[in-house]
Formats: sequence, C-alpha cells, structure tokens
Amino acid sequence: MNDSNKDNTIFLTGYAKLPSSTTAEKLYEVIAVGAEVDPETGEIIDSDCTLATDLGRRFFKKITVGYSLKSGLEPLLQSFEKRYHGSARKAIITAMKLMYDKWQNFEKENNR
Repeated sequence: MNDSNKDNTIFLTGYAKLPSSTTAEKLYEVIAVGAEVDPETGEIIDSDCTLATDLGRRFFKKITVGYSLKSGLEPLLQSFEKRYHGSARKAIITAMKLMYDKWQNFEKENNR
C-alpha cells in the first residue's frame, strides 16, 4: 500500500466470549480482534487481538497481515485452524467471522 492510501484505511473489529480456562479470559472476558484494512484491495495492513501473550498476538498478526478479505474468509480460517492450537481458538474464529461480517457490510454499503 502506498503512503497516499494510508489515510483511507478502515478498522474492523470482532468480539467473542473466551473459555473460562484461559489467561486471556481472566484479563478480558472476551477476545477482541481488530484489523486495519485497505478498502480498495481488502488487504489486512495491520491486525491485533487480545490474547494474553505478546507471542500469541504476534502469531495472530503473522497469519492475518497481508491477507485480502476479498478472497473470502474461509482460506484465512483454514490457515488459522491449521496453525493455531491454543485454548482461545474457537473464540478467535468466532471473532474473525464477526469482523468479516463487518467487512461484507462495508462493501455492501459502498457498492463494491
């Protein structure tokens, strides 16, 4: 993405309840995922989530950054499910689905 498009990005979020057995649940109760997205290409420019460890948050970012939401959510979820085996897996997937719903609404509202 070139510098002139940086001011045109959008921010999408999704939230889901965490399992009670996780450290993140003790801290946050819900998992939040967020992504800064280029609305023209659907590419995730930056992302974050509320996992309890820096490593977990970096791993989430590694999987999601660079992915285009215009490719649909299923390939991203398949990659995530194949690689992430933590306790918050189901909650993160639910939050990612809600985030993707917001992307679809954005596209619909903007006739894309």
